[in-house]
Amino acid sequence: MKQNRRWSVALTALLCIFCAGLAFGASNGKKVKINGLITGRDGEDLTVKTLKGSTNVVVVLTDDTKVQSPVGVFRHTEQAVTALIPGLKIQVEGTGTETQVVAKTITLQKSDLLLAETIQAGLNPTQQQQATNMSNIAENKEGVAANKEGVAANQQQIATNQGEIAANQQEIQATTQRFSELSDYDTTAKATVYFPTGSYVISDSDKAALKLLAATAVGTKGYIVQVKGFADSSGNAAMNQNLSMDRAQAVVAYLLQNCSVPLRHIVAPGAMGIADPAAPNETADGRADNRRVDVKVLVNKGVAGGM
Repeated sequence: MKQNRRWSVALTALLCIFCAGLAFGASNGKKVKINGLITGRDGEDLTVKTLKGSTNVVVVLTDDTKVQSPVGVFRHTEQAVTALIPGLKIQVEGTGTETQVVAKTITLQKSDLLLAETIQAGLNPTQQQQATNMSNIAENKEGVAANKEGVAANQQQIATNQGEIAANQQEIQATTQRFSELSDYDTTAKATVYFPTGSYVISDSDKAALKLLAATAVGTKGYIVQVKGFADSSGNAAMNQNLSMDRAQAVVAYLLQNCSVPLRHIVAPGAMGIADPAAPNETADGRADNRRVDVKVLVNKGVAGGM
């Protein structure tokens, strides 16, 4: 009787170990490596469309996920999790299945990050180049009137610029198609932080507004925080661009340090310079409205619809 009991206990123990092994293997999954384009971000999860097969894969971020960009052949520099924005091409290594991967390492190219950040900021580099080319055409036409000896050269330059414009139009269409599948988001909360001239110090009243916004966001499933900095028209373009980034980064730092918003829930901040003014820059009141940072809490419409 005792021997049968021993066999029963031993068999039960073996069965438990076997089941635990299966559970461990299922939770870890197999090693996975994918290359794709981020088409959406819901808090700690990324939606990545693979470059081969165009399959949508959910990439789960953890506190141990390492984000990096290559420097040379064997070295890498660490990147912030906030760099993982829609429109960015990445390589993911981790464990999981064909449809869901827990990311161990995410590698990105700085050139791809620059393009994604540009598009996130609402700017299209090909459109900027097109505007430059149109300006060149106008200058060439003025040159024709001012100096008839340069007519032939200017006409040749105009033709070259027109060809570049046509090429840029194709690039614009390609870029539009590439980012046409970016996920749509609902804005669930927003705040605007205002700054004195030349400053990026957050006032006490705006700190209170950020804390209120963060308290609303932290309780929301799958949220991300978008931060965009702006400047008025005072000063030169380079100074305004840097100042708008300083303001955006000051808000991000406050959200991280004082509002308990995890870094992985904050999209890389955007420096808008004097773009998208909230009011005319011709008046003092208008310039005051433009020295700002716009903060939005975004939730993917698919997630919001299920809440």
